[in-house]
Amino acid sequence: MAIDSATLQRVTAQLYERCLKAIPDDTRAALERAETTETSATGKHTLRIMLQSADAAQQGNALLCTDVGIPVYSIKIGTRVQFDGPVRAAITRGFADLVQHIDPPILKMVTNPLTHERSHAGKDVPLLGFDLIDDADYVEIVCAPKAMGTGRWEAIEAFVYPTLAQIEKFVLDTVLRAGSQPCLPIVVGVGIGGTFDHAARLAKESVLRPFGRTNPEPILVAMEQRLLEAINAMGFGPMGTGGAASALAVHVDYAASHGFVPVAVCLNCWINRRTAARIYNDGRVEDLGW
Repeated sequence: MAIDSATLQRVTAQLYERCLKAIPDDTRAALERAETTETSATGKHTLRIMLQSADAAQQGNALLCTDVGIPVYSIKIGTRVQFDGPVRAAITRGFADLVQHIDPPILKMVTNPLTHERSHAGKDVPLLGFDLIDDADYVEIVCAPKAMGTGRWEAIEAFVYPTLAQIEKFVLDTVLRAGSQPCLPIVVGVGIGGTFDHAARLAKESVLRPFGRTNPEPILVAMEQRLLEAINAMGFGPMGTGGAASALAVHVDYAASHGFVPVAVCLNCWINRRTAARIYNDGRVEDLGW
């Protein structure tokens, strides 16, 4: 048996729509915890409004935010997977079909960087990243649309044999420069090492990590805690209204590298848009619940 293009088209479109209309369960739980512990009355009220907005959007089948971002998919292909038909074209058709049928309609957010012309389609869109999973008979697809609030403030810089303190300063400087504009509280993903492109990919994968999944590297566990505490001590608070809830989580990953060490910082807004599913060779579709 094989994974057919029609299933890929349908599932990727469904993942994107769900990103726009609901927050992940783990993110809702994190927002509820933040609302409970927030010391600022205004910040606490803001978090309550955000949770109510999320509920209203889901119940009314409405968009959580008018900036629906651009379609971005991270795709991991099992080495035992077989495809019956095109893959990239199926995902492109899925997004085009969603544009035609989604209710309410979505704005044109895909922008030509050379002419600034806006559309629902464009070169290389949807943006796809691929990886392999040894000995698996499924494709794992993560949809994570990228919008202006967070995309504008992400950053990468190459260092030479940096200390942990230098890496952490770069992350904090990036968050500080962004201020309240990424729609706080945010999730911060950090990629350390590899090459320029690999560090960015690590940061992206890190920001998508489900809450509660412990980092296997003890050095990074401590770094994540220090960074989270430092970001929340900045005082921006929910949506910049002041308070302790500026970030819900900081997730860090690393790869071996040369003497030069790229460090990338990726951000997700309070909605924390990400959905995921697996499609198996036998046609079965498994919702991964986030």
